[in-house]
Amino acid sequence: MAFSLYKTVIIVGVICGLILPNFSLSQEMTPPATFGKAKEMALRILKVIKEKFPARIAQIWKEEVLPVWQKMDDWFKKNIWPKIESWFKKEFQPRAKEEIEKRKPLIEEEFKKEKEEMKEEIPKVTKSLWEKFKELIK
Repeated sequence: MAFSLYKTVIIVGVICGLILPNFSLSQEMTPPATFGKAKEMALRILKVIKEKFPARIAQIWKEEVLPVWQKMDDWFKKNIWPKIESWFKKEFQPRAKEEIEKRKPLIEEEFKKEKEEMKEEIPKVTKSLWEKFKELIK
């Protein structure tokens, strides 16, 4: 619930930040009398957007977005990461080592089987590749 509300607030904020400044542009201009003037006005607006939009987005990114993400990253590293790391060292790592030791003989046995299968299959594969290469040359 909170996450979707958060997303909604962000989306509405972005829309307002991008659309509302454009209303001020339209208030300064009188409505066009003909389609030609409307086209000219639209082209001027597009030109302004094309010129200023990337710089404005870059400015917002540097001044507002990155600092927030940096604060979130610092908070995570300070408050959450030590808990995850201690849990990993206390709970997960010993269990994983134990499980690896249990499965080690099975893994070694499977590795030997795979090795034998590869020894049998490689001559067949190389032979067929050589035959394919001969066919390409002919």
